[in-house]
Amino acid sequence: MVTPKNLCKFVLLNFMEMKQILVPIGSTENVKNTLQYAIDFAAEITAKVFVFRAYNVQTKAGTIINVNEIIERETNLYLRTMVNAVDRKNVDVKLISAKGGEVDSIAAIDKEIGIDLIIVGPKSNSIKEEVFLGKTTGSIVKQSDIPVLVVPNSYSYSPFKKVLAATKSGIINNIGALKPLEMIANEFNPTIDLLLVKTADYSEGDFVINPPLDSLKTGLDIVESATTYQGVLTKMEAYNPDLLCVFRRKRGFFKKLWEKNTVLKKEFYCDVPLLVLNGLK
Repeated sequence: MVTPKNLCKFVLLNFMEMKQILVPIGSTENVKNTLQYAIDFAAEITAKVFVFRAYNVQTKAGTIINVNEIIERETNLYLRTMVNAVDRKNVDVKLISAKGGEVDSIAAIDKEIGIDLIIVGPKSNSIKEEVFLGKTTGSIVKQSDIPVLVVPNSYSYSPFKKVLAATKSGIINNIGALKPLEMIANEFNPTIDLLLVKTADYSEGDFVINPPLDSLKTGLDIVESATTYQGVLTKMEAYNPDLLCVFRRKRGFFKKLWEKNTVLKKEFYCDVPLLVLNGLK
């Protein structure tokens, strides 16, 4: 029974629930690993998994057969094959195929059913070793307003114990953007170290941490660096996190990195899961 005394706690716990996970899959050999990670994670937090693949159809004039129908059928067959190749662990797994681009399709899916988190591998289709985020994954992280968890290749799921959350500003206008981090804090009870990176263009207000973020942190560290990413590099070894959480802002972590969708390893690399929270400021 919900009484006025415990109403606030009830609303907070309900807010932190993450029930809908979208897993866009490409055609790399790491697809099954990413999907298995997502299912293992979903089993831990009792969430649904929607396995998604977009397809485009380009036909020539005079084509008689229904190419669109054939490609859609082949896409659905590929999705079923991938799902059948992993351990579903009694997780509710559904398949979604969509004609069009990945980002637009994801936005349409989110509008229709509501997506709480996207889990994706770093390279959906690229086989180039020098690439960290391929074009598809990079475009999803850069353009989608849904939080994204990027899982390294061949990375096995394990509950989060140590989180490093890096940002150049503690100002949060949209507290809903913290939902994934709040869920992780509630579900796994990890240490969450907040790293504030003081760059050349910082303002004093940036180091005033909003209460929702302040309540999540276990510890606080401040470092001066040319960029947020370089500040993270100086602290990764010391904290040794099993999850790196960053914030996508107009003047934040990926402003310079993602002028293009593809991100090279020499520009950025992360060997633990990377949680990107969007729309904070």
